[in-house]
Amino acid sequence: MKSALQLSVFLLWVIVTTSRAQTALNMDAIKSYPFPNELTAAATGSRIAWAFNEQGQRNIYVAEGPDFKARRLTNYTQDDGQELSSVALSSDGKWVIYVRGGDHGSNWGDELPVNPTFSPTPPKVQMWAMPFAGGEPKLLGEGEAPVISPKSDKVAFTKGGQIYTVPIDGSATATMLFSARGTNGSPVWSPDGSKLAFQSNRVDHSFIGVYTDAKTPVSWIDPQYKRDSSPRWSPDGKKLVFIRANGLGGKADSILARKHTPWSIMAADVSTGEAKKIWTAPKTLNGSVPNTHGGTNLHWAANRIVFLSYQDGWPHLYSLAEQGGAPVLLTPGNFMCEHIQLSADGKSLVFAANAGSTPLDIDRRHVVKVSVDKADMQIMTPGAGLEWFPILTGDGQTLAFVGATAQRPPLPCVMPANGGEIKTLAADRLPAAYPSAELVTPKQVVVKSPDGITIHCQLFEKAGGPAKKPAIVYVHGGPPRQMLLGWNYGDYYSNAYAMNQYLASRGYVVLSVNYRLGIGYGYEFHNPKNGGSNGAAEYIDIKAAGEWLAKQSQIDPKRIGIYGGSYGGFLTALALGRDSKLFAVGVDIHGVHDRTIERTRNILMPDQYERAPDAVQAMDVAWKSSPIAYVNTWKSPVLFIHGDDDRNVRFSQSTDLVRRVEEAGIPMETMVIVDDTHHFMMHANQVKVNKAIAAFFEKKL
Repeated sequence: MKSALQLSVFLLWVIVTTSRAQTALNMDAIKSYPFPNELTAAATGSRIAWAFNEQGQRNIYVAEGPDFKARRLTNYTQDDGQELSSVALSSDGKWVIYVRGGDHGSNWGDELPVNPTFSPTPPKVQMWAMPFAGGEPKLLGEGEAPVISPKSDKVAFTKGGQIYTVPIDGSATATMLFSARGTNGSPVWSPDGSKLAFQSNRVDHSFIGVYTDAKTPVSWIDPQYKRDSSPRWSPDGKKLVFIRANGLGGKADSILARKHTPWSIMAADVSTGEAKKIWTAPKTLNGSVPNTHGGTNLHWAANRIVFLSYQDGWPHLYSLAEQGGAPVLLTPGNFMCEHIQLSADGKSLVFAANAGSTPLDIDRRHVVKVSVDKADMQIMTPGAGLEWFPILTGDGQTLAFVGATAQRPPLPCVMPANGGEIKTLAADRLPAAYPSAELVTPKQVVVKSPDGITIHCQLFEKAGGPAKKPAIVYVHGGPPRQMLLGWNYGDYYSNAYAMNQYLASRGYVVLSVNYRLGIGYGYEFHNPKNGGSNGAAEYIDIKAAGEWLAKQSQIDPKRIGIYGGSYGGFLTALALGRDSKLFAVGVDIHGVHDRTIERTRNILMPDQYERAPDAVQAMDVAWKSSPIAYVNTWKSPVLFIHGDDDRNVRFSQSTDLVRRVEEAGIPMETMVIVDDTHHFMMHANQVKVNKAIAAFFEKKL
């Protein structure tokens, strides 16, 4: 009797699996999209460039007005895990530079080589230059953060904490400009290319320095017991503005309490080194140093100083007169500004925002343009699409950006700078058989957490199917991220979008959750009370999403799974540990599992007499915010996946939890991606991971 029952269950599983396979998307096909990033423009003319990742083959593409026909410039033909970053065009448009290698989305070691192909000859992280007209790439040497001189003749870059220059054509070896204590970086050329401003980080303090030439000593701009950063030149090259924040130290303060982080904008005379404060941020929580893309996004525009602040509760753009005074709010409304670029003439800003005329636009991105001196904001790309990474060409005639829809993956686009028809570039790089038409349009779902927080989600569901369907909660990483009602501007999250589409095609109902700590919904949502290691309040939102699914009439409440990567892996593990009754199965991809690691000694035993008044309580809260604290109530099966060259979450976080789960007898499977990073730099490795996720859910859910 038992054998007959087992056979019936097996046959039912075969029927369901076969049915899913016949109607589902193909993983290799849905992952065949090209992904564009690093979009840039020359300071003059109409030339643009970007990087394309085509199934692991990463190359530089260029285009030029008026036709903007896309053309591949480089010829890298292997899926070898070597990323392209720091793409830039010279002012005259004749050269494209880039860095090849490393993992520049890392928390540490981004300048170190990545070798996921196990090549006996390890790759190097190198800077290259290519003539826009075509030809062979010119090796500039090993280094980071290259910046082209306005004269288009040489490149400044950082290496080993010092700043170097090299001819842009690679005709001579690089030379170190000067030697200074600390870690020197963030080089910024003066408008005429005669000087270089930079930041010198000395750990508890930092200075702004100016280099002129080999015969002139480096000058330090108003050195204080502060942390100075983000130097920006005036158009005439005689002044600098920069950001000033407090130096480290001071009386030991509470760890758990939210605190204002003060900052101000300083203006300096380069010839004297004297500086004065021209604006101070409000002394409120949301007046703290902004922690969205680009931070303060400081620019010296045409007769105005432009910056970003969270002071009104949203990350908005403001501008000041050069001498200071009351700032002008350029972008009023309940939306965020990110990926901000100043036009070549300094008169306009373009950026991406979750703004628009419908309630759905808060979960999208559109390109916006605004003057630097007045709030005349114009949404350039309204509608149901998604657009990001805008930049104006040097001649001011064309607006370039990356655009996508819920179905079509991201591609570069151009349109007239003052509005008009959008032209999609390089559409032929999307495979002709790409299954765009088979992708569902995710629906906006708004869930209320038990403590009153409004949570935006995206629901992926294929029409039809059985009366009761299995469901999966997807949890993004970051956590300062936002999943959208379409393809995402991050390659990591475009992969997640493709994965959610794939799971939906196999009959799962997928709910992607934008939990508190994420961006796009204001300061309080982004910086909540009791978040992260201070209480993991964001898990309340994940549980609320799972409970919302369980109440839907078409969902089988006993078959709800969960998965996520990085911070999403952390919340997946927390969900399985705290609520195995709700979450029947999970996939934890390179998650953080112990929030006390690398913090305990500094908090409980700092190398000084004082310690925080709530040090013991803070560590207790951090422990209770960690998945490893809940292994004893963890019952659901789990798949762990981690690359062991991860530079965002230490591999040991998974090694530790795997041992604990194994010792507890919890059903578990594991996958290790050898010598790849947090971002699975090899396309083949990412596809392998995706297939493993899907197969585990097929088996367990």
